[in-house]
Amino acid sequence: MPQQAGVTTKIGQLAVRRSGLINATPECIWQEFESLERMRLWFGTGHTLLRYEPRVGGEVELFIIHEGQERHFGGPITVFDPGRELTFEIEWIPNEEGWLAPPLLTIKLTPALGGTLVELFHHNIEAIGEHAAENHRGFEGGWTNMHIEALREIVEA
Repeated sequence: MPQQAGVTTKIGQLAVRRSGLINATPECIWQEFESLERMRLWFGTGHTLLRYEPRVGGEVELFIIHEGQERHFGGPITVFDPGRELTFEIEWIPNEEGWLAPPLLTIKLTPALGGTLVELFHHNIEAIGEHAAENHRGFEGGWTNMHIEALREIVEA
C-alpha cells in the first residue's frame, strides 16, 4: 500500500541488511534514484533493471538468472521519499512460489558522520508464509554490498 513522504517503513523480524557510509549528502545520493538510467548504473549490478518508475505506485522490474532459469522479479513502489527512502515490493513475476505476501526492498539514506549511511533491507520475509525461514536463509546468502559499493563509486567520483 502506498505511503506518504516522511513515513518510514517498519523493518520486520526476518530481514537482510547491507549498509555502507558514502561521503556525500542524502540529497546528492538521491540524484541516483531519480531515473531508470541513473538507477541502472548502480542498482543494475548483479541483475538487470528493466523498469523503474520513480514515484509511489510506479513499477520496478528486474531480471536475473536464478538456478539456471531466467526470472523476473519486482513490484510497485510503496515509498518514494526523496533523500530518505525507497521501498518496493520484491517478488517473483509471476508468483509461482505461492507466497502469501511479497517481501519488500527498502533503501534508507540517513545523515551520519559527515556523510550518509546507506542501508539496503530485504525484509517483510515473515509475510511470505510457512517457508519464510528457508527463504530468509536464501536471501541472506544472496545479497552482498555490491549495490552500495557501485553507488559509492558513482557518487564519490
